Amino acid sequence: MKISDFCKTGAGGTPLKSNRTFYEGGTIPWLLSGEVGKKDITETKKYITQDGLDGSSAKIFPVNTVLIAMYGATAGEVGILRCEASTNQAVCGIYPNEKTLPEYLYYFFLNYKDHLIAQAVGNAQPNISQLKIKNTEIPLPPIPEQKRIVALLDTVFADLEQTCAKTEQNLKNARELFDSYLQQVFSQKGDGWVETTLGEITGGVSTGPFGSLLHKSDYIENGIPLVNPAHIVGQKVVPDTRKTISDETALRLSSYKMKAGDIVIGRRGEMGRCALITQTEDGYLCGTGSFIIKASDSCDGSYLVRLLRSASCVASLEKIAGGAVMPNLSNSSLSNFRICVPSKSKQIEISKLIDKFSIEVEKVIDIYNEKLVAIAELKKSILQKAFSGELTQSAKQSQDEGSMV
Repeated sequence: MKISDFCKTGAGGTPLKSNRTFYEGGTIPWLLSGEVGKKDITETKKYITQDGLDGSSAKIFPVNTVLIAMYGATAGEVGILRCEASTNQAVCGIYPNEKTLPEYLYYFFLNYKDHLIAQAVGNAQPNISQLKIKNTEIPLPPIPEQKRIVALLDTVFADLEQTCAKTEQNLKNARELFDSYLQQVFSQKGDGWVETTLGEITGGVSTGPFGSLLHKSDYIENGIPLVNPAHIVGQKVVPDTRKTISDETALRLSSYKMKAGDIVIGRRGEMGRCALITQTEDGYLCGTGSFIIKASDSCDGSYLVRLLRSASCVASLEKIAGGAVMPNLSNSSLSNFRICVPSKSKQIEISKLIDKFSIEVEKVIDIYNEKLVAIAELKKSILQKAFSGELTQSAKQSQDEGSMV
C-alpha cells in the first residue's frame, strides 16, 4: 500500500519574512535539512521564537515524526524526530499511526533512498517531491512483525556501526602515522641543511593568468588543459577536458605554460594543494587560481611537493595567506616563504624513503577503505532482505526447523 493510505505527511514551512533570523533566546528547535541523516534526532543547532512561527507556513512536527530531506546534497536522508521541532520546506514529515512504527518507516526509507533519488528532478541539486514520498509503495506487516524486523536491524546495525567506527579510527590512525613521519623527516636538521626561501631555491614563482586574459569564449573541449586548484587531486593533476583552450589561445598565453619538473600550487582555498608536473602534463597551462614554482637544479620537485603538503607547511601557509573568507596567497608571500632543506642528493634520498613508506601506508588505507565500502554494501543488502520478505522467511524457516526437533 501507499504511505498516504495509512500515514499523513507534511512539509516544513518558512517563518514570517520579518522573522527569518533565528533570535537569541528562541526556544523552538529549528531543524536544518543537513541534520536529518541520523536515526534519533534529539536536538538542533538553531532555535526560533514563537513570533517566527505565528501566522507563518512553518509548523511544529511532533515527537516520532519520520523526516526525509527533499532537496540538495542531503536529499533522501532520513531520521526520526525525538523532540518537537520545526523545519523549512526542504524537509517532509511522515506521521506514523497505530499501524506502523516510526523505526520501521525509518529503515524502510533508508533502504528506499536510492529509489527516491532516482525519481528526483534537477541535475545539480536533486529535488524529491512530497507527492513521490506520499505515493511510495511500502510493505506493511502487522506490528509484531514490524517490531521483530526493527529489533533485528537495530542489533545488526549497532554491530556494523561499531565495526565502522573502529575501521574509521584505524584509517585516521594510519593517516596520522604518515603525517607524523613526515613531520619528523622535515623537522630534522643537520650538516648540509640550509634555511632559504622558495624563490631562492627554485626557479621562481609565477602567477597564473589574470581573469581578464581568459574569457568564456576561449574555452573549448578536449584542448590544452588549464590547472586550477580543483584539478589538483592528491599529488596528481586531474584535468577537466570540458574546460580547455585551443592551441591558438595557448600560444597567446605561452608564458603560463608549465614544464615537466615544475610544481603547480593553488593560491586560494586549501593551502598546500600542489602537484609535480610530469611529462604527461608538460605543456598544460597554469590556471588563474594557481602559481607555478619553476624547477631548478637546487631542488628536487618530489621532495618539495611532499614538504609543501606537510601539516607544518600547510599551517604556516595558512598564517601568511590573506583573505577574510577564503585564504589567498600572494606571489611575494609564497616567494618569500621560508623553508629548511638539505642538499639535493639528500632531498632525493629522503623523497624515495617517503615514497616507499607512503606505498605501504596507502596499502593499509586501501584495506580500510575497502572494508568501509563492504560495510555500506552489507547494510544495503540487509535492508533489501528485510523489506523483500527474506528475513521473515528465514525466521519462519528457523521456527519450523525448531518445532521438528
